[in-house]
Formats: sequence, structure tokens, C-alpha cells
Amino acid sequence: MTVAALNLDFAALAAKPIEQAPFPHVAVEHFIPQDELAVLQTSLPQITSGGSFPPEALALTPLMQNLITQLEGPKLREIIARKFDLNLDDAPTMLTIRGRTREKDGRIHCDSTAKRVTILLYLNPPSAAFGRQEGCLRLLNGPDDVENFAVEVPPVNGTLLVFPNGPTTWHGHRQYVGPRYTIQLNYMETGVKARSELRRHKLSALAKKLTFAA
Repeated sequence: MTVAALNLDFAALAAKPIEQAPFPHVAVEHFIPQDELAVLQTSLPQITSGGSFPPEALALTPLMQNLITQLEGPKLREIIARKFDLNLDDAPTMLTIRGRTREKDGRIHCDSTAKRVTILLYLNPPSAAFGRQEGCLRLLNGPDDVENFAVEVPPVNGTLLVFPNGPTTWHGHRQYVGPRYTIQLNYMETGVKARSELRRHKLSALAKKLTFAA
């Protein structure tokens, strides 16, 4: 099968009601059609270390580039803004790709206050580890216990998760070490802290690109 552009299921996202517990969010399974996701999975960038990588730092196939272009485009922004009653017209975007999860990853946290909205897109096939709930993102009722969760999102099958950031948007996962491909897109604030994070993001892209080229 040859895929030139992914048919992302924006209609499913637009139609999905907001879940309120433990904080407002929307999760859409199969946001990427499964046959197209299978093709995409064969062309994911080779990432052998932990951490987040800006797309500029990686060698991406045209299909992966198409995915990023669509995620950063106006259609997703408009749907999310309408659904959560937000004005995102001037919100800068920050996008990173993860390919591996380390022992230290998944600790309970809220995202930086510089991030207005967090969007996570999971690109992995099901696995035995994910079936054991390792590495499955949990939306938590509080900051103290990863087992005290309201929602669990396995990082598989092109699932898209969207939530506005806030002081109680606690999330994390059970420890998992291994491949775990995730795209994270954030709509950012426009203040000093956000500008600082975006500058670090650009510098990180340059540094990691030079490392990969070395």
C-alpha cells in the first residue's frame, strides 16, 4: 500500500464530546486510519535515545512530514479552539517527537504553564508491555499516586489525546523502558516564559541536528 497523505479523522475529533473527569479532555482512537498507520510505522525516524526531538533534528520521510504539516495546520487548531472555547489564533506551536521511553520518564506532573493546550498522538502498535498497562498514560485524580487515575490511554493505534493545561492536569504512567513513539504538539502562551521555551526548542533542534549529522 502506498500513502501520499494521511487521512486524519478530524470529523471524529470534532464530534467527540469533552470528558470532564479528572479534567477536561478528548481522546480519539484511530485518529490515523489503521491501514495508513501501518504504513507510517514502517517509516518512523530511527530514535535510539530518550528525550524529545524537534522534527528539524530528525530525518523524516515525506509521509511523516505530511503528518506534522497537518497537525500544525489550521484545521486542528480550529477544531480544538471551538471545542474547548479557546482563542488560539495567535498561539505559537511547539512540536516534538519521542521514540523511546526511559526509566525516569512518566513521573507525575502537570505541563509547563507556558503551554496552553497539550496534544499527544500515539503511533505505536499494541504490545505485551502496553497490555500490562506499562507506559499507558494516566489522567490522574491528584499528584501523589499513579494508580489513582480516572482515565488510562494506551499509547497505540493512532490515538489522539487533547487537553487544555492547568494546575490540576496531573498525568503520568507506570514505568516502561523501550520504543514508544509519540508526537507532542503544544499551543503555547505568548508571554516571556513561553518565548523562552520556544527559544530553547529552536536551540535544541539545532544542537540535535548537528549531533545526528556528526
